[in-house]
Amino acid sequence: MATTTTTISNTSTLKISAGPPVDISKYPKLNAAQAGHLRHFHNLVSQVDGEWHHFGSLEAQQEWDDAYRYQLATMTYAAGVAHYHRLPAMRSAFKTLLRQMIHKMLRREVWGYWFVTSHGGKLLDPDLKELRKPWADPVIKENIMYSGHLLLMTSLYAMLFDDDEFEKEGSLTFTWNPLFWGLGREDFVYDNRSLQKVIFQQMEDNDWVGVCCEPNAVFVVCNQFPIIAMRYNDSRDGTNNVEDVLVKYKASLVRKGMLNDSGLYPSFFALKQRKALPARQGAHTAWANAYMNTWNSKQVHSLYDSQVLGFLTNVDGKTRLQPTRVALGFRKLVLENGEDAHSVETLRKAREMSAQFVNPAFPFETPSWSSFAQMLSELGKEKELADLLDYADAHLNPTWENGGLFYPRNDKLFDDDYNMVHMEPHSGNSGIGYSRLNVKDGQKKMWEKPWTKDILAQRPWVNGLSFADGVDFLRGVWDEEARAMIITMKSWSGKDREVSLTAENLPRGDWAVYVDGTLKQTTTTVRDGEGVGVMVVVGQDEVDVVVSSVY
Repeated sequence: MATTTTTISNTSTLKISAGPPVDISKYPKLNAAQAGHLRHFHNLVSQVDGEWHHFGSLEAQQEWDDAYRYQLATMTYAAGVAHYHRLPAMRSAFKTLLRQMIHKMLRREVWGYWFVTSHGGKLLDPDLKELRKPWADPVIKENIMYSGHLLLMTSLYAMLFDDDEFEKEGSLTFTWNPLFWGLGREDFVYDNRSLQKVIFQQMEDNDWVGVCCEPNAVFVVCNQFPIIAMRYNDSRDGTNNVEDVLVKYKASLVRKGMLNDSGLYPSFFALKQRKALPARQGAHTAWANAYMNTWNSKQVHSLYDSQVLGFLTNVDGKTRLQPTRVALGFRKLVLENGEDAHSVETLRKAREMSAQFVNPAFPFETPSWSSFAQMLSELGKEKELADLLDYADAHLNPTWENGGLFYPRNDKLFDDDYNMVHMEPHSGNSGIGYSRLNVKDGQKKMWEKPWTKDILAQRPWVNGLSFADGVDFLRGVWDEEARAMIITMKSWSGKDREVSLTAENLPRGDWAVYVDGTLKQTTTTVRDGEGVGVMVVVGQDEVDVVVSSVY
């Protein structure tokens, strides 16, 4: 490689490569779809407070699986795996993004449903004779379907960025102040650790089977998220509380029939009736597995074939996702009648008998796309996931808006050719995006090796950039062996954007900055931990920035 003599800090003359000393092609970069999903997340949470464009859910009171809380949580986890596994140096961009997601999660529109839900209902508690006295505090008791996600969102934030913002007293405050109801404003004050204490005290009170989502109903899936959060908190606190919790939790699941050697996880455990209710769909099982793979990977993999039967079919060499009503018919035909699981005829019969598996108590189609796509990505089922994503791109109206990629809502179940075209906001806004951004064992690897204070204190990172700058980040990695920061950006709109960034926390020494392969500047850091600033214009073509040590 050609070299050029350049003066650094006016004190030393060194031989510096005319081009970057690293081959940037060896560093994977995000493809257009992956960058588009991150852009869509940014677009959604950058709306003014009170505006929920594209978030609109099927159930008006935010009580179904496509509610705001699930969309926000899943896009937070998607951004988290993208940062950890794909763009680990882009700290400031992802920190700003996750911080805004948490801000939205704390909005009353997201958790205010609980006041009505806390009354209880006969659907999940058939022995209920009168409604309970309600309460507005959304995390003090039950409602793990909100509190568990909030705990993980804030624990993930602390782990990824070594930021104690949500560990400070009062950092999670819920203000209940309906305009024309009540006796005045109420504030419910928590922080990450006090929220964790409330959650795990309830697990103990419930004999470790988990915390209720709705009154009387404990679901396997929603209790995975606070467990992962405890693992991250342990890594920050130097404790190992989660190990003891998992021993008690798994034993209770087995004892109460919520975790078996084959088949779907039961629908929920009814606390009053002290029994597990049969599964009505497979989406919750798949969703649980996408996160249970962290601590129970061997069993999750062993259950896979028995659990996906009917929900994921392969009758023509392609994996296809089936609606719940068809999947349940398919499972009955195969498991009870002995019919061929790979036969077109079996699928035809399942479709014909699907009406008998419609549950009138739950008139909304289950968000299966989100659940199964997340699970396939985590378990490394590459072909199956690729088949589903190819189908989604062919039949589910992939839409680009302001640089963001999503799949818009469609309440219709099938088109005229019997292709499933149903799409709800949880899957379309966040679940499919998660599956593209995750890697095999993505959650498991984060569980096993969470970033610690020491790791982050020593690692160089990129400051000064956010998704609001109008550019997408395709690469953002620090190569310790090469002592080089590699960044690739592109303007999502094609318009030129002038951005300023700083490669922070660099070791002491001499540094060369290359833009699109050309040496642009040189700098000396005189102390460990200093940064090198770069200003660059980013347009419709990709721009590569390399900040490399000069030996």
